[in-house]
Amino acid sequence: MSAALVLGVGNLLWADEGFGVRCVEALDQRYSRPDSVTLADGGTQGLYLVDLLREHDPVVIFDAVDFGDAPGELRLVRDEDIPAFVGAHKMSLHQAGLQDVIACARLLGGCASNMLLIGVQPVELEDYGGSLRPAVRERIPEALALAVDYLAEHGFPLELRDAAVHSEIITPGLDLVSYESGRPDPSKACREGDGRVLARMRKT
Repeated sequence: MSAALVLGVGNLLWADEGFGVRCVEALDQRYSRPDSVTLADGGTQGLYLVDLLREHDPVVIFDAVDFGDAPGELRLVRDEDIPAFVGAHKMSLHQAGLQDVIACARLLGGCASNMLLIGVQPVELEDYGGSLRPAVRERIPEALALAVDYLAEHGFPLELRDAAVHSEIITPGLDLVSYESGRPDPSKACREGDGRVLARMRKT
């Protein structure tokens, strides 16, 4: 294959669950990339990601993973160890889906042979409407550097921008700046609900 994928998975609305997607957002803002590198907000799409894994190699995955490590610690998992590891530990809901995605891609005739999972040990996963905790957020630059080095090793160099740009990867209104500035006071959100979330629910 001649195309690389950088995939962020997780749910932005559940605090540190959003680590993977925030990493992809930050990578898009801070680095320019060739057309052969695809960035994707995988969110919690599960099996909808199968084709992405079949069409790209190498693949970098950012995610919040309950390794049992110290909060905020990064860990790298590679290639064949990724699905086995995901299946062996209690993780957030979407990650069982990630194991299924990899298995389905292989059953359908192919999955990336070069894969890197960059996982962070979450601090908080139960704060609905919350954002990344400082111990997790501060690891984003290191996670990006690891991804950039891995891609370069496989022939897909990224270039650091002179200045950050707006990312088109994230759904409008859910980019980090808008999300943080629009979040209600925690006590009010608990009592009345987060208006950003309630508005979306009313439309469905």
